[in-house]
Amino acid sequence: MISKIDKNAVRQKRHLRVRKHLMGTTEAPRMSVYRSLNHIYVQVIDDTKGVTLASASTMEKEVKEKIADMSKTEAAKVVGQTAGERAKAQGIEAVVFDRGGYLYTGRVKAVADGAREAGLNF
Repeated sequence: MISKIDKNAVRQKRHLRVRKHLMGTTEAPRMSVYRSLNHIYVQVIDDTKGVTLASASTMEKEVKEKIADMSKTEAAKVVGQTAGERAKAQGIEAVVFDRGGYLYTGRVKAVADGAREAGLNF
């Protein structure tokens, strides 16, 4: 029999491989993306202190109101903008983008584009 490939296990391996080289600092924290089937979550993390500085997701009330009639990709862009605005409010200018092992296309790219529009530098 042919066994089915566990795509999430492959993604997690890829994420660990990339995370060996990515580190969020106080000057440039890590912007981490998690993509589920229906939602997207973003956190801005300072790895030196182990603290989340800002976050946004499609589950939040204020974001839900904005994305009521949008596609998932458009909603991801709004989440990226929201996370970027919250990070800018904390005084963060630059971040290191952690795509979470996902391919840089679709919703993950939309999050990055939204954060850039909010004024964050990658």
